[in-house]
Amino acid sequence: YADYAWPAPLGKLYQRNGLTLSMALAAGLALFLYLGANADASAKNFYAIFPHELLVGLFAPVFAFAILALGMGVRRFLNDIGPATTDAPCTTAAAQEATHDALRLKYLDGGHGEGCNNEHDAFTQSRRHAHHLTFYGFMLCLAATSVATVYHYAFGWQAPYDLPSLPKLLGGLGGVMLCVGTLSLFKLKMQRHPLHGDPAQNAMDYGFIALLFLVSASGLALWLLRGHALMAPTLALHLGSVMALFATLPYNKFAHGIYRSAALVRHAVEKRQPQRLGLSAD
Repeated sequence: YADYAWPAPLGKLYQRNGLTLSMALAAGLALFLYLGANADASAKNFYAIFPHELLVGLFAPVFAFAILALGMGVRRFLNDIGPATTDAPCTTAAAQEATHDALRLKYLDGGHGEGCNNEHDAFTQSRRHAHHLTFYGFMLCLAATSVATVYHYAFGWQAPYDLPSLPKLLGGLGGVMLCVGTLSLFKLKMQRHPLHGDPAQNAMDYGFIALLFLVSASGLALWLLRGHALMAPTLALHLGSVMALFATLPYNKFAHGIYRSAALVRHAVEKRQPQRLGLSAD
């Protein structure tokens, strides 16, 4: 995926040094934020430590850059595979099939429903389950943030929220799933047989897993540390990790989900086209 990253040098750099860059960026941003924080030990409101406008001003450009870079990368990918396709437009049916396959993680079933190999030749569903926990945990956390944004701007309800509020329920469940999923992926990665993977992607894989775990674990820790002296440094660590995750999204393993989804859409479109060679379908 680094071949399609935009700008290309950043993709190559992250592919070689993903874990180091991820941790260094998260630590550097967390320190920068903490040094500028209003570290009031009695504060229970996150915005008393970092004003809402400041956070929006810091995170919006980083997130916008990630969307732009991912969009440019997918454009390069589609242009590259274009000559091998009919270039037919996407239909509603094709989009629905691709979405269904992506959400089910269909192609982590090994093509026969028994799963993938890991440390030996036996098939297992462990990788698929770990990916499901990680993916849906991430989506629940994203949903929690989205609902909180609506609460803030549409209704004037400011964070932090307490149970049984929807952001708290979504974020708590998503955070736990993300922690379990990333720990499972890390364990499977450590146990995986070298011939079952690409060593060149190890740094990229570990960097993404580490950032996701740091984001989810620090987010859950904030739930327990409201009003505690450790809340300010924990909040700085959480925000620094989130910003590092956003900044590296176009280059870390997250990007493979975007490219795979684009490939699934293209596959769903192409399989609906008339066959020109007269060969039987798969």
